[in-house]
Parts: sequence; C-alpha cells; structure tokens
Amino acid sequence: MKQRGTAAALAFVVSTGLIAALVSGTAAAAGDREAAHAASAWLSRQLRPDGTLENPLGGALPDHGLMLDLVFAMHASGDGALAEPIVDFLDTGGHATDYFTWDGLVPDSGFDQIIVGGAAAKTLLAAQISGHDPRDFDGHDMIAETKAAIRRSGVDAGRISDYSKNPEWSDMVSNNANMFGQALAVIGLAAAGENDQLALDKMLTQQCSEGYFRIFFGYLTTPDGVRVSSCDEGKAEGAASPDGDTTGLALSAMLAAKRAGAANLDQPIARTVKWLKDNQVTGGGWGGGVGTEAPNTNSTGLIVQALADAGGAESQVDSGVAFLKSAQAKDSDADTALAGHLGAIAYNPASYVAAREGGISGIDTWIRASAQASLGLSQVSLYALAKGDVDPGPTTTTTTAKPTVPSSTSSPVTSTTTVVHTSTETVAVPAPLPKPAPKAVVRQPSPAPQTVKPVATAAQAKLGAYLANKLVRGDHVEVVDSDKTYVDYDATANVVLALRSLGEQPDAVKRATDFLLTPDSVNAYAHGAPYETGDAAYAEPLAKLVILAQFQQRTDIANELRGKLAKLRGADGLFTDAGSFADSDDSVRRHAWAVLATIADPGQSIEALSRRICKDGLFPERMDTTGCEEGDVAATAAAVTALNSRPFTDDTPATRTPGDWSGERASAFTRAVTALSGRTNGKGMVDGEGGEPAVALSAAVAGARQVAGLDATTTSKTLAGLLLADGGLPRTAVSGGDGTTDFATSVEAAQGIAGRSWSSADGSPLSPVVRLPLTDVKPATQNLAAASPWAPPLWSYFALGGAMVLAGLVLLLRRRLIKGVQ
Repeated sequence: MKQRGTAAALAFVVSTGLIAALVSGTAAAAGDREAAHAASAWLSRQLRPDGTLENPLGGALPDHGLMLDLVFAMHASGDGALAEPIVDFLDTGGHATDYFTWDGLVPDSGFDQIIVGGAAAKTLLAAQISGHDPRDFDGHDMIAETKAAIRRSGVDAGRISDYSKNPEWSDMVSNNANMFGQALAVIGLAAAGENDQLALDKMLTQQCSEGYFRIFFGYLTTPDGVRVSSCDEGKAEGAASPDGDTTGLALSAMLAAKRAGAANLDQPIARTVKWLKDNQVTGGGWGGGVGTEAPNTNSTGLIVQALADAGGAESQVDSGVAFLKSAQAKDSDADTALAGHLGAIAYNPASYVAAREGGISGIDTWIRASAQASLGLSQVSLYALAKGDVDPGPTTTTTTAKPTVPSSTSSPVTSTTTVVHTSTETVAVPAPLPKPAPKAVVRQPSPAPQTVKPVATAAQAKLGAYLANKLVRGDHVEVVDSDKTYVDYDATANVVLALRSLGEQPDAVKRATDFLLTPDSVNAYAHGAPYETGDAAYAEPLAKLVILAQFQQRTDIANELRGKLAKLRGADGLFTDAGSFADSDDSVRRHAWAVLATIADPGQSIEALSRRICKDGLFPERMDTTGCEEGDVAATAAAVTALNSRPFTDDTPATRTPGDWSGERASAFTRAVTALSGRTNGKGMVDGEGGEPAVALSAAVAGARQVAGLDATTTSKTLAGLLLADGGLPRTAVSGGDGTTDFATSVEAAQGIAGRSWSSADGSPLSPVVRLPLTDVKPATQNLAAASPWAPPLWSYFALGGAMVLAGLVLLLRRRLIKGVQ
C-alpha cells in the first residue's frame, strides 16, 4: 500500500483574493458530518470483497467511475480508511488502466495507448485525495497523463480530450470528453500546483452569460475554420442548456484554480454563485441538466459542496442540506423496509418515502445518489481533499476496541476505531488513515481525461411511470376497436419487458407478469382462445411468455410453454404457427423471439437465422427471404440479440469467436453489428422513413449494440432529451416530433432510454456470448464506430461515445451514473 507519511488536519483557509461578498466562507453554513459518516458506512457495505462495485450494465469490468465517487465521499466524511480497498484495487492491484485507457476492454492488445481524458483526470484526483502518489499510480504519472490529455493546438486546443497515443489508431477515437472531465482536470492540476491556464480558459468559455455552464462542448464553423464554440454561441444551435451538476463542479474548479494562484476569476465565480442561488427550487434542492431537471440529491450534493466552499450563500446551503437529509434513511426508519439501509440517500425525497414501504428498488441509483449527496453533507471541497487540508470534524468519538469493518471493506488498519452512530445501529469503522508521503516520481508519457454524468436515471423513472400508468388496474393494457374494449396481451408483455429494461416499477412488473401467466391469459394470448376452434399455438406469444416466466422464476410455467414452442420448430429450424389465426408473416423478429426462448436447445434455428443476412449486412424483414441485397434495421437489431445470447451464466462474455460458433453465425453477427453501427449518427440516432431520426428504431439499435458489448449511452441521452411532459416519447426526434406522445414508440424506446436491452436487465434469463471487438478479428474489419467528426454525441457517460464503441463502453458505465463525478 503506497501512502504518504503524516496527516495534516488543518482547517481550510479561504485565500484572501476572493471577492468580499464571497469571503464569509463555510463556517456559517454548517454541514452535517455525522449524516455524511452514516452515508459512508452504508456505502462501504455495498462494496464487494475486492473493493469493487458491480457494473449495473453487466460485463467483466466494475463500475470504476462510481467507485471513485465513493472514494471522494468517504474521505470527505473523514472515513478514508473505508476507501482503501477501492484505491488498492486500482493502484496496487493494477486496475486503474482498465478505467482511463481501453486496455481493460481488450487486454494485451495495445489498447492501453487509447486514453479516456476525463477518466485520467478523475483518477488523478482520486490518487491525490486518497494520499497515494499521483506520480506513480498503477505505474503511471497521472499528473503528466492529465496534462497530456489537454490539447495544445488544433480545433480542441485547451480541451481535455480522448485520444490515441498510437497515431495509427487516431481515427478510432471520437473526442467525447465533456465539461465534467474539464473541471476535474482543472481541480487535479490546481491541487498539484500546476494550474493549466489553457484548460482553465477553455472551461470558462463554456459559461453562458447568465452564469451557468453547459455540459457538452460544441463546435462552430467560421471563415477561419472549425473551433470549439462558447456557451453563448451554442444558444443558436440549441446546444447551451443549463446544467446544474456541471455548474456546481465548474464553480469548485474555479475556486481551486484561484487558490492555486490563477487570476481574473472573481467575476466568473460571482456570476456562477448568483445563478445557483437564483435557481434553487422550493424545498431546497437543485436539478441537473436535460433529462435530470427535477430536484435531486445528486445535483444538490455537488452544488451545496461548491456553494459552501465559495461562501456567501449560507441560507441556500442550509436549505440544500435539509433537502439532502430529507431523502436519507434515518433513525425513524428502523421499523420500515429501510431498516437495513440506514444512512443511504435516495435520488429524491419521493423515492425515499416510497422505499420506506416498498424497500430499495435499483440499488445502483441509491449508491450514486448517496456518494454525491454526501459531498453536500460533508462540505469539504475536492481541492481541500486533494491537498490534505481537511478538518476531521467533531462528530465522532474514538475507542480502542477492535474495529469491526464490514467484510467487503476489510482493512489492515486496526489501531483506532471511529464509532459512527447511524440511527439505531452502531457501526465501528477504522479511523481515517493519515495522508501518506509521496513516493519517488516515475514520469511517463501523458494522456487524457473523462467525466461522467448519470445514466438517464431520471428519464428512466419518468418513462417507467408513464408506462406503468398505462396498465389498466395495474396489470394489463387495453385497446378499443369498434367501440369494444379488448385486452392487448402483446402490448402488456412489451410493457413488462420495457420496464425490465428501465429497471423501474417492480410492483407493476410483477402484477402484469402474474396477469399474463394466468391460464386464461396464456390460452388467449398464445392459443387464440376463445376464437380458435382447434389446437392452436403461436410462436412469438409463447416465446415472450417463456421469457417473462423465467424473469419471474416461474420455472414450471416456462418449461411447459417452452415445450409447446419447441413443437412448432421444424427440422430446418423455422417456427410455424398452428391454428386458424396463425401468423403467416414469418418475420425475422418473430423468429428471433422464438430463438431466445429456446436458446438452451436452439436446434437449427440459429443457423437458419444466420443464413438470412443480406449483402448489406442487415437482415430482411421476413425469414422466407434469401439472397437479398438490402435488409431492415429493426429486424437486424432483433437478430443480433438472438445471435449473441445464451442461457444466463456468470461467465464473462468472450472476446474471441467461440469454438462452437459456425462461420456463418460469427460472420452474420459481426457484419450485422457493423451495419447497425454505420446507421447511427453522432447523436446515436437512426433515420427512419423520410430521413427523420426515428425514436423506436434508434432504441432498437441501441439495445442490440449494448448486447454486443458496445456503448449505447449516446442514444440514451438523446432520447432522454425527447421525453414529453407526460413521460412518453414522440415517434420522431425532429423538433420533438409533433409534440404528441405515441404509446407504442414509448414502449419501444425503453431500451434506448436505459442504454441496455431487456436481455441485460437484472434477473434476465439470458447472457451475451461475446463482446466486441473480437480480438481474433482485425480491428479494420470491425468498423463499429458511428460519429461525425465535428458533431460529438450529446451523451458520453465515460466520454468515450461514438467511435469508442469499438472498445465496448457498455462495460464501463456508467453509469447510470449519476451525472457528476463519474
């Protein structure tokens, strides 16, 4: 374990250069260190034994960005010892490069030469805050890596960037680093005593005249060429939306740079403070940006931390703290469903209230919220944490009792124990470790930064609520035809799978699934009762019911229905419905459903599907089509999911072509994913009829790409921005369509909003077989990128986006990351 030698428990002194109105400091607006301690204790119990957090989107790599959020929160609350398992995993364990390079995605293939800018900056800050040597962290000089990621010339001059050290791979990397990475780089370099004026100046261009900052960089074409646009210049293009999280973090960055000696920051700081004060909502909270505008604890935590650091906003800070604490599990919850989660902080107060009865739904959201909200309770700036200038706080007592650290965060520190009282339970945790002395510097060539905003958590909740509200009596969808009302079983099944993708409304999911699995529903949906007079069975309904039963762990029903489905499959692998109302369409999408439901014993169905691929790499709409020139995007998305699925397993998806795959299957899969990737634009959208970006089609492609191990967060962010007031979506993305919500489109859009297919949701009966890129296939033949050179995607969780999908970004994320310090 690399550590510096002594602890400096010094109260932070605001530099005398701050404007008089802001010098009042943080003393007048008190935080709640004990509430922050409780959050840290709860967060520590969410770690796995090796100090990692599971990536909510699956894959072999843990959620590195969220792990670093925990490092920041734990040190801010004075519980740095709890963060050591995380930092040891990254530093001593040698896994930091899995985060700020592509090496973890495709090991030992030279992809450590591709740098993720914001991730490098965040890693630098984590090394500083944890007391490890930033000049030798996992063998890398993170100060040099961060500085190298700041472009010194060209269109992105001054911008923290994603880039390749290997010139031959430069075209593979799309620069999707955003303002989170920019701000983190400014803070980390300021703490290192190496203010970077070019990076600071570029950050300031992203402040609009009103005082807020936008999250995404834009570009402007001028007679002199292309350059990064300013925030005000972006207004004409609709690319200058306020972002609360970014504004809070940018304020922290400006204060850090000022304390490190930067000049001419008084006015930008004052404008930012004023805007934040003016935009606090009733109740004390703040919202984030597009898709997360509603007040939430993630945004509020970052903003309160920054305002407390700036001073001059004591009443707003106090109101913000009250908002944060109103969403935290506390003493009074000892007899509720939150009894085992005291100290945890919900995304908003409403989620906290709901969890008191129904328990926590979506643990990942609570972890993200707790980490960022805790920063507002501790009220210690990231700069102060990085410098070691932290007041440990008076809220704890020490004892010589042997520490009882949760097994998942066990630490060799046994000298002193801090007793943290979290409501009715008492958790003993090791006292904060002293800040260690730096090791000898090992300088290495430098790289780049990244930062992450949250995966569209608020958008998922909003769409989930919309879909659940469409269930009549809470368990089925109805349709009116010729003044008669019918149950729409297929729409009901699709809503359940959509909610599975979103990870929302578990009660609605259970009720609707139970409704569909009743004998009456099965007979009506899969066998045509009461209209069929003889034996009838329909492949697609049977397949969906099998999958829903597996999700619900109704093994008996799943096996029975799967047996009926298998009887519809011929020796050629094709499925033929039986009955007077049989589906004669024989679509690829229908076949794909049947394959997924019988994946444990697919017979010839996968090979039959593989042989249908068209010359353009897409699949046709119908299975009776062979030798086609051009295929259909929606059919191809369904086919990709079927080709790359297997029964659920804990095994990591392979990065080489499986030995039991036929050449036709491997070729069809890689060609199809390449073709789909080529159809997406820089915003992750796919054009439909008439050339307008189609919501449902874009979501289908996003789901298929995620199944293949590729990034879908660009689509997620774009679709989140299209949500209408009722929580649904329009058919197209052009000016929000006609402003009218389309139910079917909203259902199809779920996997796009979530950034994952239903097959990757929690409890799914399926797992992916491989993740792209395949190491035994030349990169040049796997053209998986999809981005235009001067129009970066609107959403880049890990600032990898567009062309970076080659490295399978889905395994990093996100995150649903709470927008913020990801």
